[in-house]
Order: sequence, then C-alpha cells, then structure tokens
Amino acid sequence: MIALLSGTVKTLTPSACVVDVNGFGMLVQAPARYLASLAVGTSIYIHTSMVVREDSMTLYGFESATARDFFELLQTVSGIGPKVALSALSIYDEAQIIEAISNEDSGALERIPGLGKKGAQRAVIELKDKVANLSVPSSRGATGSWRVQLHSALVGLGFTAREAEESIDAVVAEVGSAVSAKPIAELLKSALQNRGR
Repeated sequence: MIALLSGTVKTLTPSACVVDVNGFGMLVQAPARYLASLAVGTSIYIHTSMVVREDSMTLYGFESATARDFFELLQTVSGIGPKVALSALSIYDEAQIIEAISNEDSGALERIPGLGKKGAQRAVIELKDKVANLSVPSSRGATGSWRVQLHSALVGLGFTAREAEESIDAVVAEVGSAVSAKPIAELLKSALQNRGR
C-alpha cells in the first residue's frame, strides 16, 4: 500500500497530477480544491490511498493524512465509491461534511456530484455516529489554518507534537510574516530541512 509520496509536480489537470518520485511518474487523482493549490515544479508531500479494482489500480492523493482518512471513511457508506468520495472532498472540506452530517443536512450533501438524495440520506444515517467525535479543522479562511495543516503533516511524518511545534516556530522565524502566503508544501520542505530529515 502506498501511503505517502514525496516528489515534484510534473503535470496538473483539473482531476489529477503526475508526481515525479525519483524519475518515476505517479498519476494521482486528487480533490479539485487541493489540485488548485499546487503548481508545476513544486516539491510536495502527498498522502495517498490506493484503490485496487479487477481492471485498475488508482492512487488518490490528499494534502493531509486526515483528509485521506476521511476519504476512506466516506467509502464505508453503501453506494459511495472513490469517485463520489473524491467529488465530496472537491467541493467541501472535511469540517463542512462533518457539519452537514451532524446537523442532518442532507440537502447540502445532495450537491455532491453522484450522491443524490437517497445517497445523502444514507450518508447521514451511516456516518452520524462515526463523525460525532471527529475534530477536523476547517480550511474556510481560518486564521492559522496553514499552521494546523503543517502541524498535521509533520505529525503524520513521525514528528512528536512538540517537535512539530518547534519546527513550525523555526519556519516562522525563517520566513517571517509572509509565512501564511507560502504553499504548505514549501513550508513542509523548510521544516524538514530545519530538522535535518
């Protein structure tokens, strides 16, 4: 199972990217919201989930381990496969989906391409208990959301919470006030270089 890729973005389309991993091009399907934040030529760490079917092997990529895990959780709902789960994360972040499920707002979920009214109702019924205790930071203009994302990525790579905070502080000291405008991948690269990893 491929859980994480580290490489350079070679090509981008509205639904996928090719990541060059030491000369090997990996085609990764990803949410449109995440792909919009990438640029060709940048170095990235992308959390992945591989879906194996009889006639295909598809790699799906996400900006954080949390998003990947949520993608896999969505697929536990009967009738939701990887394409619909990817559509959901293309138009909403995890926090928005959790909010809709918790509030039993199937109308919001119906907007997800391929889900429909019955699928949205099923998602609410089957996931309400599972998402009740999930705490996911929203990316909707939240102050410090870059910090939350960077912290999550570092912890996902094996840092302790304290090491992650120290690395983030070092990046802030290095980059200064422009830190919030930098891509997460660039901040992650700086944090790893600072820790000598």
